[in-house]
Amino acid sequence: MPHLAKLSAIAAALAGSLLSLSPPAGAQTTLTMSSWVPPSHHLTRVVLEGFAEEVEKASGGRVKFQMLQKHPVAASATFDAVRDGLVDISFITASYTPDRLLLPLVAEFPGAGETAEVTSVAYSRLHRRYLHDAGEYKGVHLLAVFTHGPGQLFNTRRPIERLSDLQGMKLRTGGSIAEAMARALGASVVVNPVNPNARTDNRELLSAGLADGVLFPQDAIVSFGLDGVVKYATLFPGGLFNFSFGLVMNQDKWDKLAKQDQELLTRFGGELFARRAGKSWDNADRLGNEGMKKAGVRFDAANQAFIKEVEVKAWPVIQNWINEVKEKHNMDGAMLLREFHDELRRVAAGE
Repeated sequence: MPHLAKLSAIAAALAGSLLSLSPPAGAQTTLTMSSWVPPSHHLTRVVLEGFAEEVEKASGGRVKFQMLQKHPVAASATFDAVRDGLVDISFITASYTPDRLLLPLVAEFPGAGETAEVTSVAYSRLHRRYLHDAGEYKGVHLLAVFTHGPGQLFNTRRPIERLSDLQGMKLRTGGSIAEAMARALGASVVVNPVNPNARTDNRELLSAGLADGVLFPQDAIVSFGLDGVVKYATLFPGGLFNFSFGLVMNQDKWDKLAKQDQELLTRFGGELFARRAGKSWDNADRLGNEGMKKAGVRFDAANQAFIKEVEVKAWPVIQNWINEVKEKHNMDGAMLLREFHDELRRVAAGE
């Protein structure tokens, strides 16, 4: 009996030590964050840091964030960096990893929402309803999805009023749907993903004549310092392309969070994050538009004939995606596109 009592005491001590490894209620957690756009970009300064501040405040200081001074990897490797624990939270875009993230490209085709807020919220709802269970974000915890504002066409050479005006032009794109659209429209392509040196990289491309134009949302022309180089802007309703993003977190760090902190991150993620990110991008696009006008950039709205030409050229790009979605996921890509555009209309109507 004394022997059994001794064993019981040892077991109790071991149980106590194991319990002490779990974070006690109210314990402070610090999560690292990083951004692959410049520190001055609104996505870093307003969206990510704003999210961190809101969560910290709501948690009473229990959850804190540390923004890394340097993003640890190239933008295209961010998924792996978060999965492997090089950083706890960051954002990724399907445009830089289309082989891994195929379904999010549904939000990147021409003619999406007129604003980033509308497109982001519609995409967030579509993703929750149809795309999440496909598991393309397996390996990380997805906190939110969103998009940038309508992607437009800017160049240094001439007004672009019809498809033939693009022939022979060299356009900088970030890849994926934007790249496919530029090629479909008859332009040559320079693929140059955004990075923390985006101001220098893109300005040098245009100044040196390595590219004649860029495909960007309006905010980027000013935030990347291109308003002194770009001379012409051609705007399409809903954009010529878009970029879809995911705010992701290291799965192990998520699993170790207290339930109340998981609930907090979930509350400030999802559609709330999508709407706030979209609003921030719309404000940045407005400032970009104003900055370009002050710099003397000429603006042309694509006419109906030009829009129709783009729609015809876009269809093979869309059909290729539909085929890939069917092959990879056995899902109906055409249905997803219809649902996305139905949701765009609902969000635009205030639903």
